[in-house]
Amino acid sequence: MARIYTKTGDDGTTALYYGGRVRKDDPHPRAYGAVDEAQAALGLVRAFTDSDELAELMVNLERGLYIAMAELATLPENRHKLKVGTTLVEAAMVASLESLIDRYSERFDPPTEFVLPGGTRVAAMLDVARTTMRRAERESLAVVAEGSQVGKYLNRLSDLLWVLARWQEGGSLTSRGTKEISDEDE
Repeated sequence: MARIYTKTGDDGTTALYYGGRVRKDDPHPRAYGAVDEAQAALGLVRAFTDSDELAELMVNLERGLYIAMAELATLPENRHKLKVGTTLVEAAMVASLESLIDRYSERFDPPTEFVLPGGTRVAAMLDVARTTMRRAERESLAVVAEGSQVGKYLNRLSDLLWVLARWQEGGSLTSRGTKEISDEDE
């Protein structure tokens, strides 16, 4: 069995996809590392949900993040080696997230005020995943190539996570301390 440790990163560097080595605090590993954290947060949601629908959705979203990480882990001079939909985020992936946002938004009445996270355990985990995704989006700005869809993808994904959290709550505690209930709860 191969050992998990290689010792090649002991000098503070890491290998990038399609070649090259950079320091571990370089913008590339910072970007794909933040996406990796967001992906783990989606796994946590999946582990705690009782909803098969939500669990299946989390798996699909986690897989999409591998594509984003591959793109973010590639130096600009190797970008031509990326494959659309496998290692390069494509516009269709962004459009798919927009479709999901629209579909799940129909399941609840939108809050009219700022929402306090934590309405349910799963909703709170979705909100943590959302904020982690927002940070991943910010970190990716330093390395995305012109015309890349990664920033849009991460942005839409964080929007979707907000929508899913509100759907899981069924009603949200607002910043004023009042509970907004969806039509389904009445």
